[in-house]
Amino acid sequence: MTPTLFGRWQTRLLLLVTVGVVVSIPFALGLVGSPPGSVYFWILAYVAIFGIVWDVVYDRLQKNRWDRDWPAIYQLLAGIWEFIFVVCGVAIFGFLPIPLPKEKLPVFWVVMHYSIVWIAVFVASQSLMRIIFPKWRFRGGQWL
Repeated sequence: MTPTLFGRWQTRLLLLVTVGVVVSIPFALGLVGSPPGSVYFWILAYVAIFGIVWDVVYDRLQKNRWDRDWPAIYQLLAGIWEFIFVVCGVAIFGFLPIPLPKEKLPVFWVVMHYSIVWIAVFVASQSLMRIIFPKWRFRGGQWL
């Protein structure tokens, strides 16, 4: 599949709103991680917001490739890059506002939350999206 920009946005938002929220609920309730609270949903929102912006860059890069393809390894590299940006923004430098001071948010749990959400979203995009939306691949990632 060669995702279009609109398809990237649709897929990213659908997966973060469904899979990302489901994975974030145990963190927010305090069943996994510390401290419990809405901070994990803030992180999820930053991943969505910055991801939409980064998708414009990814779309440009994809159009410069000879086959205009976006292999899964590129999705992995994009996830690592977004991880660095979000973790530095929330937990290390604190330039992304969250409902508690960055000193009270353990970097370990931010890393764990992001990693688990990203792995769940990646697996869902490579499997469930193809099962639930069979024509999704042929529409450039657009499911609407």
